[in-house]
Amino acid sequence: MTQKNSGCLWMLAGFGICLGLLCVFAFFAVGSLGMRNPVKPSAPKFEEVIVVDAKVQKDGKEPDGKIALIYLRGIISSMEPGSMGETMVDDMKLQLEQAALDEKVKAVVLYVDSPGGEVTASDVIYSAVKKVRDGGFGPTAKKPVVVYMGSLAASGGYYVACGGSFLMANETTLTGSIGVIMQTLNYRELMGKVGVETVTFKSGPFKDMLSGSRQMTPEEKEYVQKMIMDTYGKFVGIVARERKRNEDELRSGVADGRIISGKDAKEAKLIDALGQVEDAYAKAMDLGKVKGAQIIRYESPFKFGRILRLLGQSEKSSVEVNVVKTLMPKLEAGRLYFLPSFYAP
Repeated sequence: MTQKNSGCLWMLAGFGICLGLLCVFAFFAVGSLGMRNPVKPSAPKFEEVIVVDAKVQKDGKEPDGKIALIYLRGIISSMEPGSMGETMVDDMKLQLEQAALDEKVKAVVLYVDSPGGEVTASDVIYSAVKKVRDGGFGPTAKKPVVVYMGSLAASGGYYVACGGSFLMANETTLTGSIGVIMQTLNYRELMGKVGVETVTFKSGPFKDMLSGSRQMTPEEKEYVQKMIMDTYGKFVGIVARERKRNEDELRSGVADGRIISGKDAKEAKLIDALGQVEDAYAKAMDLGKVKGAQIIRYESPFKFGRILRLLGQSEKSSVEVNVVKTLMPKLEAGRLYFLPSFYAP
């Protein structure tokens, strides 16, 4: 290699090093600027799918407004993965917020078909529904929320429904089940039969109060029962306030955990009207002051990451299907639930 060529190579190498250092400096400079002036990420948006198209009015114009149809189906749980958010609870909050902030959405129909679920998850969704109803997302984001109950809107499902402006159900809908349940499993005698003993070191007398390896003490039972009744009191209090009912009458009557039909719920003033989902659409248009509006629902857009998540879940699934386990929710020990008693094993 000639001295001239060698010099050119050294010049190119030096230029590359300088360029690399400049890129590193720029990277850290931009990162530092981003830390000082962080950009708030926008909430993910669901795509709109037309359920019922708008009707042409007498003047030949379509109504300038939409009704957002949002579904709450299945067990209400913070353990269920979401399609846009981390959990199904996040998905519900995102849809409700999107409907509230959309100026063209004049009202919301919340279709509830759920037996209930976790106490905290139900309360979070109830608060989000109430936020839409009361304008919690902003003064211009106040929208009437018509709740339509499908086949089942019991316990936590009814808890969420109480956040609506107007409650409607079918005559055959199963609803009510105003109550709280918590379970644990006691396997002390089984461990004795197989010759296994649990040795526990704890910092206080209540630290292992839900342990299945021993009997609960009277003090522990009293403590847990008080916690159950406090949560039940919150549930009944919400029903009394939202439905304008006397709390004592509720406690001594329909709020004893029983399941009732939509027809009985109407007589007990737990709902406002009976009807079909089309009646709920009409009521939402009436409250939203937009006749013949387009009914839209939200659907998560295609995302490659979602496909990978589903593939990962399918790899873990078993070929064998247990019908009982498929239909019944998995209740975790130590969690409070708004669920009908027949969902407890």
